[in-house]
Amino acid sequence: MEAALVVLVVVLALSFDYTNGFHDAANAIATSVSTRALTPRVALVMAAVMNFVGALLSTKVAETIATAIVDLKDAPPRLSLVVIVAALVGAITWNLITWWFGLPSSSTHSLIGGLVGAGLAGGLGIYGAQVIDRVVVPMVLSPTIGFVAAFLVMVGVLWLLRNASPHRTFRRFRLAQTVSASAMALGHGLQDAQKTMGVIFLALLSVNWAHPGHTIPLWVKLAAATAISLGTYSGGWRIMRTLGRKIIEVDPARGFVAESVSATVLYLNAFVLHAPVSTTHVVTSAIMGVGATKRLSAVRWGVAKNIAIAWVLTMPAAAIVAAVMFWLLQLVLL
Repeated sequence: MEAALVVLVVVLALSFDYTNGFHDAANAIATSVSTRALTPRVALVMAAVMNFVGALLSTKVAETIATAIVDLKDAPPRLSLVVIVAALVGAITWNLITWWFGLPSSSTHSLIGGLVGAGLAGGLGIYGAQVIDRVVVPMVLSPTIGFVAAFLVMVGVLWLLRNASPHRTFRRFRLAQTVSASAMALGHGLQDAQKTMGVIFLALLSVNWAHPGHTIPLWVKLAAATAISLGTYSGGWRIMRTLGRKIIEVDPARGFVAESVSATVLYLNAFVLHAPVSTTHVVTSAIMGVGATKRLSAVRWGVAKNIAIAWVLTMPAAAIVAAVMFWLLQLVLL
């Protein structure tokens, strides 16, 4: 039974990774498509390739997911696996709900909320201090830094180019967006594909097919990288419209700055802090930051409010769905 549950975890984890890809495709390419720096299909191919590359660059975020959220050390293997299955179902369900309504919520926090909700329902321990330090604090700080940094960088760019020809400047920024969008897609793979790796590794740890000191197997890395790339290529057009047009009307200069700042925040969290932050939160806040340099009214704050509500609801909603799913699964599997 444990082997079958591990296979189920792998299938669900890769399914979550796929939904993460099409749910978050907009993160990397919405601004580039909306400014016509890239055509939608070219942008999706580029994002898929860079997602794959980014997924293979590091495993530190994956290790955080596997070892710093739910304490499975003393839990029976079957209980641990049922908790992981329930967590994935909760995360996938919330991803699909927010995708349907076009809300750029966080796949990262859907997964973490699912793990916490299923873990608590199963009577397992939660690494509360680590969740706060390595998840909640970065969850709050990253979008704040993204907004402020994007605003300040954009102000600097506007000052430096105050006498430049707008037509020529925008043409150059459209070319530059090819680089910034690629950097953003690389950061998305670096962050989000690793969460799937972490969940699969957590399942392997729970049945002693791996040990905490081991590196994540290559097949896990390749499977996660492939799933998120395929999901990204399939596109997330509903959310792309929200990020690309409904928050502000993005021009090439603002698109380049938003993407560059977002990518920088993602790299710092992945390589320095090893924190699983939300690419969605970071890029959305950066878009708001560059938009606010026009004037505060340039940001459609009503849309921003709906997005913020989705952010607040994501972790508890995914946790509730995961807890309910655990209680249903335990009737059959435990």
